[in-house]
Amino acid sequence: MSYPSKQLYEEVAFIAYHFHWTRDDILNLDHANRQLWVAEINKINEKL
Repeated sequence: MSYPSKQLYEEVAFIAYHFHWTRDDILNLDHANRQLWVAEINKINEKL
């Protein structure tokens, strides 16, 4: 099973935009960790 590339690009762009991490740093995260960071960023955005 492969990870949908559109979703991967969206996650990388989202995290990079908000935290200014490099693409490689984000891609080195496993899927579960990327999803956790996306969720945390969403929580921050909702509070703002």
